[in-house]
Amino acid sequence: MMHPSHPDIIARLKRAQGHLASVIGMVEAGRPCLDLAQQLHAVEKAVANAKRELIQDHINHCLEDAIGQGGRKAKEALAEVTAITKYL
Repeated sequence: MMHPSHPDIIARLKRAQGHLASVIGMVEAGRPCLDLAQQLHAVEKAVANAKRELIQDHINHCLEDAIGQGGRKAKEALAEVTAITKYL
């Protein structure tokens, strides 16, 4: 299911992919460890931001809708929140 936030998440992940490719090239070129660490930090932040946005979108839209329906859907939504929090 495509959500409105997914294009932005895809863009973030593609940026992270580009950063990671750069880091690989830097390692192969023998660049200083400090430079590598800084670029790896940028990759981690880009992925973490994409993950945060995805989880936030899921909580704000998918789970909210399920809880609003009540009953079994609400219980399933609560189970999803419990499961998704391990990725925070």
